[in-house]
Amino acid sequence: MAEADTLKTLYDLITPINRKGISLTPETTFAADLELDSLTVMDLVAEIEDSFDIIMPLNMLPDLETIGQVADAVEKIIADSE
Repeated sequence: MAEADTLKTLYDLITPINRKGISLTPETTFAADLELDSLTVMDLVAEIEDSFDIIMPLNMLPDLETIGQVADAVEKIIADSE
């Protein structure tokens, strides 16, 4: 499970684009719940990379459907780079 700080940072990045105003949880999906289009998702990925000072491999993105999955991926990338 992702660390609380990672989730909080992701929630902070997602809140401005949460047009539906739904409650954000690790299980919140980008497509079904937030209804984000691909351009918005790519902008979000860029913000995540800047915030955590990481590079998310593009081949990883299709498998990341929820906020929790993204948080876990971010932490794995950080751990692998240490």
